[in-house]
Amino acid sequence: MDFVVLLKAAVMGIVEGLTEFLPISSTGHLILAGALLGLDDEKGKVFDIAIQTGAIFAVILVYWQKISRTVLDLPTDITARRFAANVVIAFLPAVVLGLLFGKQIKMYLFTPEVVASTFIVGGLIILWVESSLKIKTPAETHQDVEVHDVSHEVGVTASLLEQSPSRIQNVDDMTPLDALKVGLVQCLAMIPGTSRSGATIIGGMVLGLSRKAATDFSFYLAIPTLIGAGVYSLYKERALLSMADAPTFAVGLLFSFISAWICVRWLLRYIASNSFVPFAWYRIVFGIAVWLTAYTGWITWSP
Repeated sequence: MDFVVLLKAAVMGIVEGLTEFLPISSTGHLILAGALLGLDDEKGKVFDIAIQTGAIFAVILVYWQKISRTVLDLPTDITARRFAANVVIAFLPAVVLGLLFGKQIKMYLFTPEVVASTFIVGGLIILWVESSLKIKTPAETHQDVEVHDVSHEVGVTASLLEQSPSRIQNVDDMTPLDALKVGLVQCLAMIPGTSRSGATIIGGMVLGLSRKAATDFSFYLAIPTLIGAGVYSLYKERALLSMADAPTFAVGLLFSFISAWICVRWLLRYIASNSFVPFAWYRIVFGIAVWLTAYTGWITWSP
């Protein structure tokens, strides 16, 4: 196996892991990195989706305490059953719409204009939401952040950033209707450049979830969503792949896992005392970069 190819796979894995769970759209970054590294052919596109599974393993590890407890308590605990059902309910809209309109989305929406516009519009929406929620700064709260075990690092002392309490402080307090609404918001991420995590976290906050609950549920919802997308893509495009591709995919998965694990742990600490405003400005700048790279012909923005 060519060492250069493995090195490129490692870089792509790092890009995936660092951007998948931040509200900045991993898809746009993978397209840019793939174009620069020469990994933007059909097999490269399958690779981009497949390595999402590595990032999801990082989420499973970080949230292992909650996940394992839920699985063990399913037969006897109504809270565990309600939580599991909510994840399934939120997952279903993306499955249905993806199967019905996936090809059309790639055909008509995956253009430089759409990608750039959704980056910029998404950034403006984040700025609006953060402003409308009247976010306090850590200095204004005069409270100390208490970070607990790694699976509950986001469980800080009572949503320090929110001036007035949100309707839902914990994912266990969500109703099936709350879950369905978040699932429908996740479908917006089918528009290239939107960001699945951005849509679910910011959308969840608008729907009444605390920053903690919205972020937690976004991560839990990512598990079936991204694993399903990866398995489906590998099965659908299996004719493009061979055993010779296994080392490349393995390296991508490994580095996606490592970088995502670092990123998730950092993000859980970050949201305890910060807003998403910096990500909003980053999206706006990146959106402008998409326009420039597309119209100068430097990057081919294709699905």
